[in-house]
Amino acid sequence: MRQTNSQSHPDHQDDNSVKDTHPNLGHRWPIGGHGGGGWTNGDKFTGAFDLVEQMYYLYVRVVKARDLPPNSITGSCDPYIEVKLGNYKGTSKHFEKKHNPEWNQVFAFSKDKIQSSLVEVLVKDKEMIGRDDWLGKVVFDMNEVPTRVPPDSPLAPQWYRLENRRGDAKVRGEIMLAVWMGTQADEAFPEAWHADASSVRGEGVFNIRSKVYISPKLWYLRVNVIEAQDIQPNDKSRAPDALVKAQVGNQVLRTKICPTRTINPLWNEDLVFVAAEPFEEALVLTVEDRVHPTKDEVLGRISLPISMFEKRLDHRPVHSRWFNLEKFGFGILEGDRRKELKFSSRIHLRVCLDGAYHVHDESTMYASDLRPTARQLWKPPVGILEVGILSAQGLLPMKMKGTRGTTDAYCVAKYGQKWVRTRTIIDSLSPKWNEQYTWEVYDPSTVITLAVFDNCHLGSNEKPDTGGSPARDSRIGKVRIRLSTMETERMYTHSYPLLVLHPSGVKKMGELQLAVRFTCLSLVNMIHRYGQPLLPKMHYVHPFTVNQLENLRYQAMNIVAVRLGRAEPPLRKEVVEYMLDVDSHMWSMRRSKANFFRIMSLLTGLIAITKWFGDVCDWKNPVTSVLVHILLLILISYPELILPTLFLYMFLIGIWNFRFRPKHPLQMDTKLSWAEAIHPDELDEEFDTFPTSKSHDLVHMRYDRLRSVAGRIQTVVGDIATQGERIHSLLAWRDPRATSLFILFCLTAAVVLYVTPFKVVALIKGLYMLRHPRFRSKLPSVPSNFFKRLPARVDSLL
Repeated sequence: MRQTNSQSHPDHQDDNSVKDTHPNLGHRWPIGGHGGGGWTNGDKFTGAFDLVEQMYYLYVRVVKARDLPPNSITGSCDPYIEVKLGNYKGTSKHFEKKHNPEWNQVFAFSKDKIQSSLVEVLVKDKEMIGRDDWLGKVVFDMNEVPTRVPPDSPLAPQWYRLENRRGDAKVRGEIMLAVWMGTQADEAFPEAWHADASSVRGEGVFNIRSKVYISPKLWYLRVNVIEAQDIQPNDKSRAPDALVKAQVGNQVLRTKICPTRTINPLWNEDLVFVAAEPFEEALVLTVEDRVHPTKDEVLGRISLPISMFEKRLDHRPVHSRWFNLEKFGFGILEGDRRKELKFSSRIHLRVCLDGAYHVHDESTMYASDLRPTARQLWKPPVGILEVGILSAQGLLPMKMKGTRGTTDAYCVAKYGQKWVRTRTIIDSLSPKWNEQYTWEVYDPSTVITLAVFDNCHLGSNEKPDTGGSPARDSRIGKVRIRLSTMETERMYTHSYPLLVLHPSGVKKMGELQLAVRFTCLSLVNMIHRYGQPLLPKMHYVHPFTVNQLENLRYQAMNIVAVRLGRAEPPLRKEVVEYMLDVDSHMWSMRRSKANFFRIMSLLTGLIAITKWFGDVCDWKNPVTSVLVHILLLILISYPELILPTLFLYMFLIGIWNFRFRPKHPLQMDTKLSWAEAIHPDELDEEFDTFPTSKSHDLVHMRYDRLRSVAGRIQTVVGDIATQGERIHSLLAWRDPRATSLFILFCLTAAVVLYVTPFKVVALIKGLYMLRHPRFRSKLPSVPSNFFKRLPARVDSLL
């Protein structure tokens, strides 16, 4: 793959920038013919694989065999298949004592690495002791292998008679095979045994295949705990301090203690959980009595399946219900005693599954899906996102294989509920995947996230890490692309740097080459979407608090990680956490600096305008000052031109800036992130565990530093509050003399402005501000002095 914009001596910043590439994409695909020959005469292009480079494979599908001869000694047959192509050899599983085995297995050999003109399919009998017995073979000439291109139907397998070793005579037994030349667009490609991964054994074979995953459908479970009746405490001499503990899986929430001690407590509190389809966990409610600050006694409990609750699609309340509580302590063997109870404690609940919310399982800043849970509320898609995951270049070795470093890389992409994982390329620092995936887009203001990992679960290569815990797939880097920054119908082919922050600092791990295209289905719908709320309506009608939303996101992320970890092959927890930015809420001095300077950069424009206006007022450039005076006179004479002039000026600025528009999507910026100039101790603090695992002296030092930073933030916030309170005190009579002077000024100003045309007032004010420096005083103005003397509530602070 060729790259442009390369320099002979690129600096560090250019090395971490996004680069244009020119891969060979969208070429015509062969159909018919033999051995890869025979091109179409017309312009038949691929429909679903035009964003990747074509990769040719020789496919061998071994279906089954019949009438295999028995072993002359044991009288049985333990057959297996061996497919040989030059130096490559693939082996199927073997069957015990079976003369008519069925394998239905596909072997794939990359055409670029084929060094033989013959492909041999050998049938062997596995022996426990000694050399495996040879039953027969079938040989194919590579020049006679047909080519198959989807959407052509799969090639039909045929029965072939087995030949002897020399190939000059037939022997007993037949085998059903299909051999063809195809591309990565073939349906057999994801499940095929690849010769490139022949070193992988056992369970590792499943961990290298490409797969598509779907996130579980998440719901908010809202439990409104209203009241309870006839709560019987264990100590009859006192009324209970009752509270309710609710649990769904690993999520546990509690109501407040009822303010009055009574056997009929009232709470009326909402508890919100995250639940995933299929609903495997139950809602377990326990009524408890706070008998001691550190001890709660269980008075009753009930377990309710989540599937029994109503799914709500709007803000209308659902019906409440009473449920009988099981008396705590009654076991299964005491069922007869339950019948003797004259009454039982009851709890009053209103429970529903809220389908009109979007359940956040990823950072809101990088959301890839904003739709509500209920499918009935989904709007039609506005576009199609196509991503070709081409290759990676210059990856760093992530582990040792013998005496040399190696990397077994795969790529994961996440958009909406659909996750994709490419196959793992074994032992390569420049892997080529060339896999293409498609997503429906419901909102252009969303982000697709891609990350590259090193596979540490390859069977024989899978070893625990240094701490003795199971091996974890290592992070190689991440790429984010916001769809709204892309032009529609345009193919973006770029190489993105893979940057990872290590305890030793930021490190470039390589580059990821992608081909991305965003196709608009309906321009009207897309333009209309820009005027719609970002989140579903319920987030604004009945919003969650910030802390509540963050806790729910953490629970949702855990559920997604657990469910995807059950798939085969599993999408492991460390992968899901990295994709969903699990540590985005953790304290980091680096992020705090980055956000502070982001705010400062936003103010640079305002500061520049203020400085320019100060230069005009100081007559640094007399020509500019005269032109500003003329503009002031025109706008004062014709005030109806003020707004049109302002909007025309912004229009011209936008047209002017069109020449400098970004040519590629944004990518991780180490300078903006303050990842290059960070102090080692601050970096060590960012990678510290929570709670901390550092020594007390180091924690004390970091705590004092945090107090210092927080003190400066506190001072700035206090100054802002002081200015606001001074504005409020203008009319609050905190300073009677100041308020008296201000209201007299307001009365005078009202009279003057009533009898004086606004044009005259604006002209006088403008000429006063633009007066020559010789008419200025270096002392603060009277209004500034008056404002700074106003009282604020800071005097009341301890």
